[in-house]
Amino acid sequence: MGGLDKILVPFDFSEASLNALEYVANFVGTERSVEILALYVSTMQIEEVDEQKLDRDFEKVLESLSVRLKKVPKFKTLTGNVTRTILSTQQSSGADLIMMGTMGDKVTDEAITNTSKLVLDADCPVISIPYGCPIKEPKNIALVMGGETIEDKEVLKTLLEIARTFDSKVHVLTIYKESVYEEEVVGDKTDNLLEYYLEHFYAEHNFSKNQDVEEGILEYIEEKGIDMLTILPRNHTERSTASEGRLTKLLTLHSEIPVLALD
Repeated sequence: MGGLDKILVPFDFSEASLNALEYVANFVGTERSVEILALYVSTMQIEEVDEQKLDRDFEKVLESLSVRLKKVPKFKTLTGNVTRTILSTQQSSGADLIMMGTMGDKVTDEAITNTSKLVLDADCPVISIPYGCPIKEPKNIALVMGGETIEDKEVLKTLLEIARTFDSKVHVLTIYKESVYEEEVVGDKTDNLLEYYLEHFYAEHNFSKNQDVEEGILEYIEEKGIDMLTILPRNHTERSTASEGRLTKLLTLHSEIPVLALD
């Protein structure tokens, strides 16, 4: 899968993590030689007999997967703070991407899940996979941007790798609140860069006015049949101010399709 050679999957045998592992298996597919590391993090010390049982349980999970992978996923157990342990393991293992399941929380805007916290704290790309999402290839991907220009094309590397792998179309979406927006000026400059950065996978740049940015994004996903949402949770753009992460948290909580957070 190009530059995606190793994927870290936090795994605790919950419904969300089982769903995520099934998604990851289909994401990798039968022909790609990608290493998958499933990581079980316990906040308390695990006895050897319990660790052995976890290993056996994971083997049963692998047998239940609908895809036979080229490389058998590995399973590892560690003790510590969940988020910190996942992030330190990503660095020590050299994983290119974290893919993590989430149950989300569609009722409240204030909930903090392990997944939403990890997305905000991570220094690497993270795909959050909502429980119950369709398990299929991401053929149509939406990239959410403001009116800024991306100053470093490296931040789009993971998105480009995914687009190459699945021959995806990348639709750029800009939600704006103002009554007047310089679509032509902003659009032309951004589009030229995106056509260069994302090659022929770049499809279009859509502008939509909505006072509620999240609402505008979720409506666009449904209207266009988007399979994966891509966001830039940190300050990777020129002349922009670092976000406090509220939109990233909301989308991780509320999205019904996988969300790729680039970092």
